Amino acid sequence: MAGNQAYIFIIFTLNGVFIGLLFDFFRILRKSFKTKDLVTYIEDVIFWILTGISIIYSMCVYCNGEIRFFMVLGIIIGIALYMLTISNYVIKIFVSIILFLKKILEKLIKIVIFPVKIIVKKVILNPISIICINLSKLKMSFLSKKRKNMEKNLKNVS
Repeated sequence: MAGNQAYIFIIFTLNGVFIGLLFDFFRILRKSFKTKDLVTYIEDVIFWILTGISIIYSMCVYCNGEIRFFMVLGIIIGIALYMLTISNYVIKIFVSIILFLKKILEKLIKIVIFPVKIIVKKVILNPISIICINLSKLKMSFLSKKRKNMEKNLKNVS
């Protein structure tokens, strides 16, 4: 019986470490990407749902759904061990990796978008601007002719 309880205690301590990792996962996302408050609320709900699923799953599989004090203690110890030992390193490493990948992705997007900008400018915008310029010249020419005709008509009337 005591061996079984020790085993369950270790399982729930590992569950606490998992919860700490999950918590850091969302902290890493928040440090790497600017999110709106609504997204933060949704992330918090997802965190608590996943935490609840993890704990309930472990309780059902390893203890037939019974809640014992040492299980709660194991979770708390697991979270504390994780947070006090490797949490900062995990966050720094993964934030650095994500920021590095973001920079590479931004450069790749710039490389892909640059030719598209040139094509759009030369194929779409230049012809449109030429058409607009010619239409405005045509309009000015038409208005000039109309004005001359009006002036001519005014001279003839006088």
